[in-house]
Amino acid sequence: MVLEALSARRSASAVPISPVSAQELDAWTKKQPSQTGQWLRASGFQAAPGTFCLIPDATNTVGRVVVGTGEPVGLWDLAGLPENLPSGHYSLDRRLPADRAELVALGWALGSYRFARYKTGNDKKNLPAILEWPKNCDRPAVERAALATFLVRDLATTPAADMGPVELASAARKLAREHKATCTVTVGDNLLKKNYPLIHAVGRASDRAPRLIDLRWGPARAPKLSIVGKGVCFDSGGLDLKPSSNMLLMKKDMSGGAHALGLARMIMMAGLKVRLRVLIPAVENSVSGNAFRPSDVLSSRSGLTIEVGNTDAEGRLVMA
Repeated sequence: MVLEALSARRSASAVPISPVSAQELDAWTKKQPSQTGQWLRASGFQAAPGTFCLIPDATNTVGRVVVGTGEPVGLWDLAGLPENLPSGHYSLDRRLPADRAELVALGWALGSYRFARYKTGNDKKNLPAILEWPKNCDRPAVERAALATFLVRDLATTPAADMGPVELASAARKLAREHKATCTVTVGDNLLKKNYPLIHAVGRASDRAPRLIDLRWGPARAPKLSIVGKGVCFDSGGLDLKPSSNMLLMKKDMSGGAHALGLARMIMMAGLKVRLRVLIPAVENSVSGNAFRPSDVLSSRSGLTIEVGNTDAEGRLVMA
């Protein structure tokens, strides 16, 4: 796997990045050329986590980047750099402990993420800065975490018109194919035949049929690990309709399902010795003549009856 913002190529011309905490700033500055200290003071740089200062070289181009960090350096301390530094090749100027090096690399990768599906035109400017892989870094672990997070972000950010129950199931099937897993999807009235009445009740009002996604991977005799993620692809509130301001981010009501798929991706990429099962009830909570109603009494898979007090409490129904 390739993360475009991180490079295995070592370059003698790479601009050094100096991670410095506020506690060590004075001691670090004393070891640098006097011009560096003067520039930092003139810039008001205090090494607050996430802040940075560009130090010019003799040709008035970027000669060094000094970035403020926590103590110790954390995941997000350098994450703002890929989008804010000039395009180019950068490298850390010191070796970090393995766990910190991984956090820095992961933060850099996450900071370079863009959701560009709907971008138009040829946006050349936005090539992110490239960081050399930090030394002492578990590259496969970083790639697993970053690529899993990218999947979650892509799914959760896509508008509901393009990420309904059908598309969420397609994403699960695609992931299953990539890792030789199985994925079955129970759709529409078949949910009643398979005894998933609550998923059907919540999703039946939408013209995009509700479904249950069931992904399985790994040896049958391995320790069992099950992940269940809420897949409400859009939540209008149902007949207890949400106000428009509360509906704006409801495309993200399937983020639990997206996270379940992202975690599954990490597990399968790592080849963990588990029998993995991912279950995602994928529905839209919509309004129509056959929508479930306040005061309806629904039967669950176990036979327990549930009285609906508010149709905007659909998540606990599909997860039951």
